[in-house]
Amino acid sequence: MDKIKQLTSKNQSEYEPVAREIIDGADTKLFEELVSKDDFLFDFVKSNVAKRLENACNKNNYKNLLKFLNIYSPYYEDFITSTLAQFGDNEISNIMLDKFKSGTVAEKTYAAGFFSYVEEERALPLLKEYAFSDEASLSENCARALSRLNNTDAYDMAIEKLKSDDDFEKMTAANFLVAYQDKRALKPLFDAMKNSKMSENIAELIPYLAPLPDMLQTEYSEDAILTFCYIINGLVELVPVSQVITFRIYEFVEKMLKGSPSGASAVALFLAKDKFNMITENEEYLFDEDKNTKNEVNDIKNLLNNANLYPLTSFLYEELFEESDFIFFVLEIIRDEESLVSLLSGENQTVIIKVMELLKSQNLLKDEYKQLALSKITDENLKVVANAL
Repeated sequence: MDKIKQLTSKNQSEYEPVAREIIDGADTKLFEELVSKDDFLFDFVKSNVAKRLENACNKNNYKNLLKFLNIYSPYYEDFITSTLAQFGDNEISNIMLDKFKSGTVAEKTYAAGFFSYVEEERALPLLKEYAFSDEASLSENCARALSRLNNTDAYDMAIEKLKSDDDFEKMTAANFLVAYQDKRALKPLFDAMKNSKMSENIAELIPYLAPLPDMLQTEYSEDAILTFCYIINGLVELVPVSQVITFRIYEFVEKMLKGSPSGASAVALFLAKDKFNMITENEEYLFDEDKNTKNEVNDIKNLLNNANLYPLTSFLYEELFEESDFIFFVLEIIRDEESLVSLLSGENQTVIIKVMELLKSQNLLKDEYKQLALSKITDENLKVVANAL
């Protein structure tokens, strides 16, 4: 019988012997086969398997895990590094330090994860060296270990990197800061999100530092709603639908519906209603999702559809100005000609182009509107786009 199938079975008499076989026999081939199926197994299945493998470990066989260090998986990493830390001694620390110095990328990643459990000053130079590695998992593990050591050198550097004009450098910094888990980074992260072409990617990280529902009714309330809008905008295309549970989206929507209405919350609720209706109307978006995710998506859809959002319509216009952080989201909702045309005489040329596109899609782009827009556009590239509309 397929041993991976046994390992992922619900039957304890099937999965326990295979878990013991992998650990007791240091069966790297079977472990490698398991890791090769990472993309095909539901997250909850991988979580169950990690627990089963962890339960098969003890003080007599835990050193066998060292043989798995060249086979990296983010789903089994924590059980490996925490088990080595739990049973390990100074000998294990020395081995992991050596792996960190001269091992493969997989070994370095496991080693950094190990030092997020075991405080080791000797690892400090290496943790700093790989803090901003292109390998996200290695960078994250370094961040956790540096946070444990209360070392802020890389943290301070990451805050500066968020101001970079290079969006990929911003992303590396954001990834590090969220793993470092210091909430002082929230404001710089929000600022970076607002000034990046990868806003959805940064937004997707923020709930791991501070849950969205917890930020409502705080000084970060509007920033949390903006983060929510970027997440909803990226849902399906960039953000996995399963994240609706992790990010507590139902709770966030429910809190906005119960709270005092504002322009920000109105935009967010209309945007979410459209997105969840779209997701549930096309079965391909939920085809590969588990039952819990499907139920959660439908619950959010019903919550939004059963709420009377019509009274919030007037609040949308509070965000209909070019300096609003929500301007591009509100333009996805508001379609009346007069309101759109009012933005053509503004200074934000990207907004002007967006408005022209919306008017064009509704056959409302009159020549006078086009000439007004062109009189405000100085960027040569945008002028080409405008003329083509």
